[in-house]
Amino acid sequence: MKEEKVILVDKENRPIGTMPKMEAHEKALLHRAFSVFIMNDKGETMLQQRAAHKYHSPLLWTNTCCSHQRVGESNTEAGKRRLQEEMGFVTELDELFSFIYKAPFDNGLTEHEFDHVMIGKYKGEPKLNPEEVADWKWMKPIDVKNDILLNPDRYTAWFKIIFEKFYQYIDQNLNGNEREGK
Repeated sequence: MKEEKVILVDKENRPIGTMPKMEAHEKALLHRAFSVFIMNDKGETMLQQRAAHKYHSPLLWTNTCCSHQRVGESNTEAGKRRLQEEMGFVTELDELFSFIYKAPFDNGLTEHEFDHVMIGKYKGEPKLNPEEVADWKWMKPIDVKNDILLNPDRYTAWFKIIFEKFYQYIDQNLNGNEREGK
């Protein structure tokens, strides 16, 4: 299988080239990425547990899905593609915000990403791709926030960074009933 390429960008998200994903992570170069959060009508967020054989962060919990855009692909197109590939469903996505983060791993790789965070709604059960995902669950955002504080080693490095910003966003932009799942 041909290695996926990422889109290298500058700090204003302007493309400056492409590079194989692994090389970009080895060199810690800034590249375009996306993170999808799926919520149900109870205000819960769908989390996934990464597959055991992933080259970094195996069996850790993270957001519904995340990956990298392909050349010519919009953020929402990329998010829908990856939702289908990992979780076995597609739903409409809305872009919430974007930001830059850097998260080094013990194996020498670094995520340095211009991340586009998106949200979607879904009430069904996913059809997991076992190559990507070991398990899944619904959790209320406040419960995720509290569990990250108590058990940070259960979650991916990027999720802890992204979730804090996602939580602030939904706390400021959703009304109390939506936020609490009422």
